[in-house]
Amino acid sequence: MSGASELAETLTDGAGEFSFGALATREALIVVRARGFQTLEQKWSGDRIEAANLRLVLAPASLSEALIVTATRTETRLNDTAASIVTLSAAELETTAAVTLDDALRQVAGFQLFRRAGSRTANPTTQGVSLRGTGASGASRALVLADGVPLNDPFGGWINWGRVPRESVRSVEVARGGFSHLYGSGALGGVINILTRRAAAPVLSLEASYGNQRTPDASLFIGGRKGSWGATLAAESFRTDGYIIVDEDARGRADTRAGSRRASLDLMFDYERDDDARFFFRTSYFGEARANGTPLQTNRTHLRQWSAGGDWSQSMLGDFNVRAYGGTQVYDQNFSAVAPDRNSETLTRVQRVPSQFAGLSAQWTRSFATRHTLVAGVDAREVRGASDEIVFVGGRAASLVGAGGRERSAGVFVEEIAQLTPRLTLAGGVRFDRWRNYRAQNATRPLSPNALTSASVFIDRTETAFSPQGSLLYKPRENFSLVASIYRAFRQPTLNELYRNFRVGDVLTLANENLRAERLSGGEFGINATAFKRRLDTRAVFFWTEIARPVANVTLDATPALITRQRQNLGRTRSRGLELELDARLSGSWALTGGYLFADARVLKFPADTGLEGLRLPQVARHQLTFQLRYANPARFNFGLQGRAAGAQFDDDLNRFRLERFFTLDALVSRRFARSLELFAAAENLLNARYSIGRTPVRTVSPPASLRIGLRLRFLSH
Repeated sequence: MSGASELAETLTDGAGEFSFGALATREALIVVRARGFQTLEQKWSGDRIEAANLRLVLAPASLSEALIVTATRTETRLNDTAASIVTLSAAELETTAAVTLDDALRQVAGFQLFRRAGSRTANPTTQGVSLRGTGASGASRALVLADGVPLNDPFGGWINWGRVPRESVRSVEVARGGFSHLYGSGALGGVINILTRRAAAPVLSLEASYGNQRTPDASLFIGGRKGSWGATLAAESFRTDGYIIVDEDARGRADTRAGSRRASLDLMFDYERDDDARFFFRTSYFGEARANGTPLQTNRTHLRQWSAGGDWSQSMLGDFNVRAYGGTQVYDQNFSAVAPDRNSETLTRVQRVPSQFAGLSAQWTRSFATRHTLVAGVDAREVRGASDEIVFVGGRAASLVGAGGRERSAGVFVEEIAQLTPRLTLAGGVRFDRWRNYRAQNATRPLSPNALTSASVFIDRTETAFSPQGSLLYKPRENFSLVASIYRAFRQPTLNELYRNFRVGDVLTLANENLRAERLSGGEFGINATAFKRRLDTRAVFFWTEIARPVANVTLDATPALITRQRQNLGRTRSRGLELELDARLSGSWALTGGYLFADARVLKFPADTGLEGLRLPQVARHQLTFQLRYANPARFNFGLQGRAAGAQFDDDLNRFRLERFFTLDALVSRRFARSLELFAAAENLLNARYSIGRTPVRTVSPPASLRIGLRLRFLSH
């Protein structure tokens, strides 16, 4: 409409309702904007439509409209980057049956934890994430961030997935491929960035549920603002009795339920000055205790962290952001040896792992001549950690073993994004990293009389890494684009891999203080296409990666009572394959998303043991398929159906312990019964599939069907 002007602006409440009050007009255009949804425009006439009966339905944003920050470290439209990105909005996460974030992320083809087990019952040291068949292990081969601050365990590299309360999650971005040019170590196979909510107005959001296996769960988010000051509080509590993880045919009296309980708390204060500056301080706590399937095998985690930072924008100088963080963690774990008949167990190790960490990052972003964007920054981190053990022999304490060290790392990076023409965009970045392992040692003190203490002091070691990246995006048509990228990436070994031994079942894995960094070289080529007025988005990506000196658990000796392995650098591995994605908006209420990954991951070279050459990488399935069907109609009900299938894979380096293929189905249905109240029912593993999750060498199996019912409360003032 010519001569148009804004008459009023408002926010919806938690039930999606809004009011403008009396307007001095008989005709207007209503514009509705919400993050994660397409902008809606609808004409309104006071003569023909009663405001009380006005109903507006938003459609989820198409992939081409989504805004992402992870791929370039600056806000970019998804269809303007060559990176392979999956975004999960809050609406998509709410229609998944999963009660934990890692299980919700299994919607992304190629997302995998060690031994197929989720964080509800798995030992935390097995919760490292890998993408695209880079090879799952305890340490992650992908970097996980929460609002730009790393979540990877500072000592071991695994992820405590319950640290971020679900109600505080706004969206999750999964970037696949090598991203060390922007994020350094850990981003070998990609980056997962969890973006949390902010409160523009007073808000309270609560989800609570109860399920079988005596599983209560509650997640809370509260926030508000007064002038320039704002505060948010997020908290979560979860407990489950779990299930007996050992296959029924092999169980004995020593096998008990693998359950867990955890709690997390996150408190943030922030100050905003107009639209050009924001400063915040955040403190968080995470505590967890687990039973790992026998009476003696338990572990506990206590983690405290703080972070602070600021974002500042100036039209002439550009955008600046700074983040600082630090914290402490104590991890306790007991190990045991289970008798062959599994009717008894004997304590073998009691372990305590204290660690401290601190980090700092700074970034500058500026656009030039409307078509060039420059991003530059630095970051640094220091970690201290140790493994203090009591070793038991025959059920009696025999010796004290201590090992540990320190790690200090720093990196500097620069990236340019150039839109050379309206159809052609080039991006390139380089990063240089240097890190040092120092003050590392190992000592063993037998507890028998007159025994001598043995000690080893490891030499200080320094390594560097150069990580270049280049990408191209060509759009011959608005609804069709070609993308290509080449990159190098790296991952430095964690203090856990260097200095801590561990045991799972009848498998003992030894540390190796001589490990060197993994180095990845790779590239990809893809095609993106949209059709039917952007109601259908498709993506196909062919990728190839090779990792030099990957860290693997290599079998040294195998007996009926014990398998001994050690972390070693293999010569070279390769993962290559095809990634397919589909996002279809079937109607205003129905949506279908899906993904397929083919990954051929093998050992190419290992001179120390040529028998491993040509074998498949452990924990990598050749075929993975996911889909999610969603129906959203607040006036009636919401529905989500998720399916996941994976081909067979191996649990060991020798390809002796095969884990069969599987298919699972989850579902969630919810209905609003009052303005701010929604009830839901969710089921995971509807078909009660009992597939193998590990062979140690005893077969452990997946959880049975899980059912829960719950409620959601949403209150928003405006």
